[in-house]
Amino acid sequence: MEDAPDRAERHTLRGATDRPALLTIRDVIEKMEPLATAELDDYLHPSVLEVALDDGLCTADEARIDIQWTTRADYKFHYTDTEGVNFRWGKHPHAGDYSNVSGFEHYHPPPTARSDPDEVEESCITQPPEELVTRAVCKLWRVAYHTDSYAPLNASQNPP
Repeated sequence: MEDAPDRAERHTLRGATDRPALLTIRDVIEKMEPLATAELDDYLHPSVLEVALDDGLCTADEARIDIQWTTRADYKFHYTDTEGVNFRWGKHPHAGDYSNVSGFEHYHPPPTARSDPDEVEESCITQPPEELVTRAVCKLWRVAYHTDSYAPLNASQNPP
């Protein structure tokens, strides 16, 4: 139990929130996804970009993607919906705890987005710039939306 604070620290995003990156992400989402409305939680000192979706995947009526991006280009795109489904793409150190992930980029699959070392997968998104990561997330979400399935979310070639 004593190593719990250290373990949690090894799985956090590094660096301060990158406001210009979040603004770029917001602009990309607004151009690419007609079902989305994106807003910073605090315009001057944001910690997250909140993306409300007018429809969710599969049986969900609504959904949200919370996005964090840091000055060290660590990120998290976390989807959650009215059916309680969660998944996320991330890029940050994980101290090698994810047995199926060799780099920083990883994917926590639905329905729970658990951090169990055997469930976390390599992410199909490995391009670093925020614009490309955001375009990939939007495209993967849209393909999953049209196929009414979670399967396409991490089943693409980089960049998707």
